[in-house]
Amino acid sequence: MKLSPQQIRIGIASVIVLGTIGYLAVTGAAGSKSYYVTVPEMQAMGEKAYQSNLRVEGYVKPQTIQQSGGNVTFILDEFESHNPKATPNQRAIRVNYQGSEPPPDTFKGDSQALAIGTWGHDGVFHATQLQAKCASKYAPAAPGSTSPANAKPGQAAAVNDKRAAM
Repeated sequence: MKLSPQQIRIGIASVIVLGTIGYLAVTGAAGSKSYYVTVPEMQAMGEKAYQSNLRVEGYVKPQTIQQSGGNVTFILDEFESHNPKATPNQRAIRVNYQGSEPPPDTFKGDSQALAIGTWGHDGVFHATQLQAKCASKYAPAAPGSTSPANAKPGQAAAVNDKRAAM
């Protein structure tokens, strides 16, 4: 069976299109891959840390947040400041956030934060995204507390009001 010149051109064009789509899929997946690490894990990565997209988790050191418009600079610590494991020389990194959105409302000292970006040779983590979690909002109820740990807002007050009426 002999192929016509038109069939050969269609076959070559198909191979080129499929090859281009495959190349773009592989490079796009590799470019969007990021490692989820803690501050000490990132510092232990060595040269690989400079070549990778990273998601670094830590705690915002109190009184280090410096905000200028949409840009924010702060220190990301290994532990919360009141954690018994926290020491004066704990592992920490300086983060420079330059994103399109302002930091979330829950972003403040001692809050758990996730900075997404790249580690620079200047010793600064350059973040393009920032996420924060308010630790006190999600903390379990203190032992001996009358409100349940998973109560909805307003529900704990109702429980306390019923007990007070007894």
